[in-house]
Amino acid sequence: MSRISREEVEHIARLAELEFSEEEKEKLAVQLNQILEHAGRISQLDIKDVPPTSHVLPLTNVFREDEPRPSLSLEEVLANAAEVLDNCFLVPQILEEG
Repeated sequence: MSRISREEVEHIARLAELEFSEEEKEKLAVQLNQILEHAGRISQLDIKDVPPTSHVLPLTNVFREDEPRPSLSLEEVLANAAEVLDNCFLVPQILEEG
């Protein structure tokens, strides 16, 4: 497996518009190479008998039933609003007309 050089770390940093000291570049090169070595070991695992899955554990979503229950009144909901217009929260416009 090829190794990541300090020059490649510099190139990646330039692409990401990041700046690192020389010491940080050396440290990142070592860390990235450790990650690649670990990924290389994982890629050597024999998984031909392992079915593809989207999750490690066989979990499914568990939903509760929707049950109506008492809630806040409109007055309580709007009580702390900075501004209200026609029983709705009034917020500053953030998009231009058009």
